[in-house]
Amino acid sequence: MSESSFDDYNLSDEIRRALSVLKYEAPTEVQGQVIPVALKNEDLVVKSQTGSGKTAAFGIPICEMIEWEEKKPQALILTPTRELAVQVRENITNIGRFKRIKAMAVYGKEPFAKQKEELKQKTHVVVGTPGRVMDHIERGTLVLDKIKYLIIDEADEMLNMGFIDDVEAIIKEIPSSRVTMVFSATLPKDVENLCHKYMKNPINIEIAATGITTDTIEHILIKVKEDEKISLLKDVTVVENPESCIIFCRTKEHVNTVYAELEESNYSCERLHGGLEQEDRFAVMDGFKMGNFRYLVATDVAARGIDIDNVTLVINYDVPMEKEGYVHRTGRTGRAGNKGKAITFATPYEEKFIKAIEKYIGFEIPTAEAPGHQEVARGKAAFEEKLSGRRVVQNNKTARINKDIMKLHFSGGKKKKIRAVDFVGTIAKIPGVTADDIGIITIHDNLSYVDILNGKGSLVLQAMENTTIKGKKLKVSKAFK
Repeated sequence: MSESSFDDYNLSDEIRRALSVLKYEAPTEVQGQVIPVALKNEDLVVKSQTGSGKTAAFGIPICEMIEWEEKKPQALILTPTRELAVQVRENITNIGRFKRIKAMAVYGKEPFAKQKEELKQKTHVVVGTPGRVMDHIERGTLVLDKIKYLIIDEADEMLNMGFIDDVEAIIKEIPSSRVTMVFSATLPKDVENLCHKYMKNPINIEIAATGITTDTIEHILIKVKEDEKISLLKDVTVVENPESCIIFCRTKEHVNTVYAELEESNYSCERLHGGLEQEDRFAVMDGFKMGNFRYLVATDVAARGIDIDNVTLVINYDVPMEKEGYVHRTGRTGRAGNKGKAITFATPYEEKFIKAIEKYIGFEIPTAEAPGHQEVARGKAAFEEKLSGRRVVQNNKTARINKDIMKLHFSGGKKKKIRAVDFVGTIAKIPGVTADDIGIITIHDNLSYVDILNGKGSLVLQAMENTTIKGKKLKVSKAFK
């Protein structure tokens, strides 16, 4: 049964307010089916394609049910990739923003000590990759005895990446009284076995309404010889002239080659592949979300964890080797009800992969001719005009919810015996400010961060310059991060 509005779920004012700022107008099909069941604390196995809105499907009930006062983590969300972990953490933070839900992500290739420090803070939700979560459990830095919700996201991908043993080891460490929810685009046997073994009469929800690829995407196949791909790519981008476009390649070498070619032709572009430092990968992701460049050349590492509502065109420069890869890549466009287009370049060698993909998605991909010279010439002027302009981002959810928030940095923390209640008590006494204007508070040994909501940041900053906290004068400034 699918509800027609988020108001039908009896959600708290804080969550409803965040949904309204985030412009979550009506539940998607997966949200309509999952939220009411999740709010009743039932185990769930959900089969739903990427891009269907499933992060909010579990994020909304989790944020609703978490008890703010509890210091230890109450929800653990496992994801196959670091990018997805960061994406999910951001979504949970946005949904739980006004309830002051603290979510953090743990993943490899980032200093363990930094994550260990953060886990000492009050943390409501931990999102992480199985390997790093296991590390924290083994070293005693992630305490699981208060975990009430375990979410396994993209379970099929965990299997493909060989994480299933880690996932099982983690499940065994979590209180058996928990609620477990598994989300997966496909349900291979191993994932089903895992569900049967560790879940209590799970309710199965299958969202198959739109077929395996969404009907908001137009699929096109263009046949091409390998050495003509670059010039075809340039012609297609001129004719299509997309708002934003992801170009998928099979290897990082191909990514580098295509990126260098586009860069030389003055395309506004960046690249993303597993060979880059994690920090650079996040910076590229963020830049793409913010609209700093229009074209992203990427390997499949980017097919998951990019949640940008207005990618208008996906180009498969190389055909994906795995049929599921086609669904994940093309699912980056046509999101959130928008229209999208997926164009695949196929060389004679790749015919067999195309056949396997068509069998998997249940339809033949319509073929089209490469754009002709006249068509390209006609599109040139509009293309060049757009190339010089900045991309307009209509829908950066995080920017929208952070618009009225200022993060303040205070020069004291645990070592000065300062607690969150001391900040709340002091700040809420400022004329024109109430406890509702105070967001997430993070206290380290020698410094603290306090989010001030509702556009009251400057007011609090000014007042706190001459106010003591627990009798101590702390330096206060606007935090840059």
